[in-house]
Amino acid sequence: MAKQPDEHDRFPDDLIGLDPQDPEVREFADHLDRMQREHPGYTVEGYLAGVQDFADSANRTTGHRRLVAVLVVGLILLGVVLSVWFALGDIITLIF
Repeated sequence: MAKQPDEHDRFPDDLIGLDPQDPEVREFADHLDRMQREHPGYTVEGYLAGVQDFADSANRTTGHRRLVAVLVVGLILLGVVLSVWFALGDIITLIF
């Protein structure tokens, strides 16, 4: 029988005595799963998983933390756009 996606293996081990149906306990179990998840950082899949973790965390936050996450993403995109702009300028200068 396939395992349900909302079942956690840690209820019998780490969260003994807590109600698995309690929403706060489920959120804490999800938090523990995220904290103990390991991705290989030297592969494309590892990098993309890190970006996905950042995006998921930014979507869960509110207030000033969300603003900081949006600012970080905006600065990264600004850096990419400026790099492409200057690279295209250099390429066009070399060609013409």
